[in-house]
Amino acid sequence: MQNPLLTTKQAAQILGVSIAFLERDRWAGARVPFVKIGSRAVRYRYSDLLAYIESCTYHSTSQY
Repeated sequence: MQNPLLTTKQAAQILGVSIAFLERDRWAGARVPFVKIGSRAVRYRYSDLLAYIESCTYHSTSQY
């Protein structure tokens, strides 16, 4: 399996945020991309998490 799907708990651990943060993010418009499987299951791609981290990387406070 090259790009496994991660649970919300696993994604939160990788990002260093709470599960509640990711739940609120999905409700508010999903800055962190996620995959919806069926009617209830939510998963995250590891590559999407890395891309999100990269998009939040700045070299100066004037960049944001």
